[in-house]
Amino acid sequence: MTDDFYCDEVLSGRTAVEVVKETEAVLAFHHTRPFWPVHLVVIPKVHVPSLTDLAGHTSVLEPLLDVVREVAASVEAEHGACRVLTNLGEYQDSKHLHFHVNSGQQLR
Repeated sequence: MTDDFYCDEVLSGRTAVEVVKETEAVLAFHHTRPFWPVHLVVIPKVHVPSLTDLAGHTSVLEPLLDVVREVAASVEAEHGACRVLTNLGEYQDSKHLHFHVNSGQQLR
């Protein structure tokens, strides 16, 4: 197993997720171990290690951000506020570009 949970587990189907939105290029789902009461993850279906590794993968960006925007707008409408974040380097547990869309006070 590599350090890419999203390719190894989610996109392979080994770990089932509760899908929020799926397109040909992007998957949005409920985090498997949420840190916030509302905690969604949005990933490209192709492997891109992180935001700083987008060179050569720029075609991924528009469809990915379209889904991030749509999911964030839905969370904001339902809960009154939301955060959108991505981690880099040591802060990034899974080395696959992903955005967290979350709302509420941190659970842990």
